[in-house]
This record gives sequence, structure tokens and C-alpha cells, in this order.
Amino acid sequence: MNAAASTVLLTGGCGFIGSHQAVVLLESGHDVVLVDDLSNARADVVDRIEAIAGRRPRFIELDVRRTDAMADVIGDHGVGAIIHFAGLKHVRESMERSIDYFDVNLAGLTSVVRAAERCGVRRLIFSSSGSIYGTAGALVGGAPIVEETMPNPTNPYSHSKWICEQVLERICGVEAGWSVIALRYFNPAGAHPSAMLGEDPTNLISNLVPVLMEAAAGAIDAVPIFGADFDTPDGTALRDYVHVMDVARAHAAALTAVDTAGGFEALNIGRGEGVSVRQLITAAEVAVGRPLAVDVQPRRAGDVPSLVAATDRARKRLDLDDYLPVETILADAWRFRQRRDRPLG
Repeated sequence: MNAAASTVLLTGGCGFIGSHQAVVLLESGHDVVLVDDLSNARADVVDRIEAIAGRRPRFIELDVRRTDAMADVIGDHGVGAIIHFAGLKHVRESMERSIDYFDVNLAGLTSVVRAAERCGVRRLIFSSSGSIYGTAGALVGGAPIVEETMPNPTNPYSHSKWICEQVLERICGVEAGWSVIALRYFNPAGAHPSAMLGEDPTNLISNLVPVLMEAAAGAIDAVPIFGADFDTPDGTALRDYVHVMDVARAHAAALTAVDTAGGFEALNIGRGEGVSVRQLITAAEVAVGRPLAVDVQPRRAGDVPSLVAATDRARKRLDLDDYLPVETILADAWRFRQRRDRPLG
């Protein structure tokens, strides 16, 4: 299969990362098919993708757990590779809806794999998460976490991602012809530089960068800080924030790598730099041009002090250039938030 000319299926393709991925792939010459049930995304994203890329992806509204329908999509559109984004993704929500998280994330993956197998498609990029490492950050003293580190997920969301990786690794070990790369990205954030695409869920807003933008826009009174007593330099949790466009470029590079790799491999996607909650708030204040009120609250169940990626393997394997800085992440996110309440076309 020639990766440069293939048709790529993006499950969850109308979501935050999926929509940016569609733009990058369309601009690089791929044909793109989006599947999304719109449970946490907006249908008009397809119009915005077309406006940016100058080409329109094909879109099918569908729950990926419908295996027969997924097989029809893969076969009818000549799909050659799949990037599987679809799933539930909020740590806090997963503590309250654990069964839903295991159902949607595990059954969704196995359905996509079964449908792909029927159609002879065995190239897949899996949207994993650095959160699968869990308490490993504390065990290594806050140092960047390498891919060989044994995952120790602390919540149903990250646990479901880890189980999905294990399923894919076993499939690659016993089923001939499968080639899978799991990208463990840490904290994707930001927005497309056009400000036409960004993080805009239809239900729960829980990731810190969009919460900061909501506070800057006056939609919420204060930025919640969940825990100010971690064993970190300023007491707040350290995370590795990576621009969504860098994440999309990593997936595009992985499509080329997976075409010849064979078997299963996992790669961290992050900047390799820990930024505390307080540091991110300070940087956001610069980006939006005003101070933001904060509300210090107790730690959330499942949160860990530090999660920072070791990035050497991904940089070499995927030939990635330098990642965009945190300042660009916040500036792009703010432009998107300012434009969001106006027509985005």
C-alpha cells in the first residue's frame, strides 16, 4: 500500500484531535473518511475541515460498535489504513461511569479491528494516552517516562486504554499481517492556527487548557486547581502539554511507519517538558492579557503528581521536528475561543 495515496479512516473524526488530523491528511494528499456518532462533537466540523483544507472528507454518522456497518464503510470507501480516535476520554467522568468507559472503549476497538480484518485492512494507528503510566511518574521521581516503563493506570479511562493496547499487541502476535502503532500522547491542547478548529466538546469540558479559555472568556468564575499539595516544585501537578497540530503530524508520520513496520509498537508523543498547573495559568494570563481567578480544591481521585514524556524514540522513529511551544498552544487556543461564539466559516 502506498501510504501517500491511501484512503484513511478516522474514527471519532469530528472530535478535537480527529478534525485536526483530517486537515493534515487532506492537505498531504490522502482521501479521508470520518466516522463519528456525534455524541461529543459537532457535524459542522466537516464544513470547517473543508474550508481549511480545500477538500472535503467523507463523513458517516455511526457508532463504531456496529461492526457490520463499519465493515461496509471500510469496504465501500477503499480504506487502506485506520486511525482509531473514537472513545470516551475524561478521567473524572470515568470514575463515575466506569462500565460505560470499558464498554465504549474496548468494544469500540474490537469492533473496528473485526471490521478491518473482514476487509483485509491490517494497518492501524491507535489513539492511546500517557495517562496509562499512572503512578510511574512518581516512581521515577518526576523524570520523563520512557516507553518501557510498566503502565500502572489509576482510573478507568487510562485502564481502558492500557487494555486496548494489550489487545492490539496480542492480535499482532497471533494474527498474520497486522501492523499497529499506539501513540501515547500526553496532554494535547491548542487549536488550528486558522482558529476554525479547536477543542469544543458538546458536553463535559474538563481538560485544563479549554477550562482556562472558558475562564478568560468569562464563562466560568475561576480556574479550579485540583490539588496544591503534590510533591512538585509549586505543589501543583506537572503535565506535558503538546500542540494538537504536533499530535496530528505525529499520526501522519506514523501512517508511513506502520506501512512497513509489522507487529506492535508504542511511542510517546509529548514535548518532554513538565509544566505545572500554576505555570500554565501564568502563561495563559499572558496569552489572554489579563489575570485569571483560581479556586484551589482537593485532589481528584486518580490524579498523579507528574506525567512527562520521554520523546527521543518518537522523534527518531517518526522523524519529528521540534514541537510547538506552550505559548503557541495557549495563543492558538485563545484565538479559537474568541472566535467560537461567532461564525466559524
